[in-house]
Amino acid sequence: MEKEQARLLADFMENSASSVYEIQKLETSGGRLLKFHQWTNGKPTLAAFEITRPDSDTGYYFVFIDWHQNDNYYLVVYAHDRSTTCAEIRQIQEIDGAPHLIWTYKPFKRDGKNDQRKAYFKQMFGSTTIQIKLPYSAIEVEKFLGQVFKLCQNRLMADRIVERFKLE
Repeated sequence: MEKEQARLLADFMENSASSVYEIQKLETSGGRLLKFHQWTNGKPTLAAFEITRPDSDTGYYFVFIDWHQNDNYYLVVYAHDRSTTCAEIRQIQEIDGAPHLIWTYKPFKRDGKNDQRKAYFKQMFGSTTIQIKLPYSAIEVEKFLGQVFKLCQNRLMADRIVERFKLE
């Protein structure tokens, strides 16, 4: 996504007064997020947030970062333990006159069962490609966060589906 689109979304998140989510902005230094994760070290970062949903005891880190250092910003969503990413979103597409984040589930596990994971994800969401409308103001951030949380939870569930149901 373009830098200005990422900055606008980060500003909406920072100014949101959500009653469902706790939004804590993380400190950056010189446009960098320090000592967060080896994949973010030294890369230009517009903003980063720890976002939790206390009623369900879930949380993620949202990082607006120039992931490949080519002036193309991503919203990278990290698991709450920072061990891995749940979603790396960069594509924006106009749908019905409104900008939407576009993300596609593509599992890369090395066990030969990625087709089963994709089938499960498609069954849950109706497609392996997710479209999330970008908020137009801080008031719309709560709905946006709900959709990103759902995307991450379903992605993690689909990744683990083989172990859960012992599919062969």
